[in-house]
Amino acid sequence: MSNVDRDEQMWNRLSGLYSQVEARLGTAVQRGHGLGLSEFRALGYLAEAPDGELRMQDLATKVGLNQSSVTRLVGRLDAAGLAFRDLCPDDRRGVYTVITDKGRAKHREARDTYRATLTAALDEVDGTATALRRALG
Repeated sequence: MSNVDRDEQMWNRLSGLYSQVEARLGTAVQRGHGLGLSEFRALGYLAEAPDGELRMQDLATKVGLNQSSVTRLVGRLDAAGLAFRDLCPDDRRGVYTVITDKGRAKHREARDTYRATLTAALDEVDGTATALRRALG
């Protein structure tokens, strides 16, 4: 088997694992806490950020969304009282997303579900997750 064939096979296994685990995570976080995965991850990035805020552009990059998608995501978080938009006082063009106390609490609640589901999903898949853990650990 050539290196190209091995690489393709490895990539197919990895992307399959990713899809399988993402589906489980999405279902668990949505059912248990009413959050989509992007919302959960956005709250996590905001909770970790200095002062609990990130520029919209930086949040979009971290979550892996384009500008219009992150705008809609932040709109949902704002409507739920989990985060809000704020203008940069020094640069009126700069828009920040700021996590609320309710958003921090919601993320903490959902994080345990996310982590438990992630561990269970990785433990249940074929040897791909074990091999990845060895390679990355």
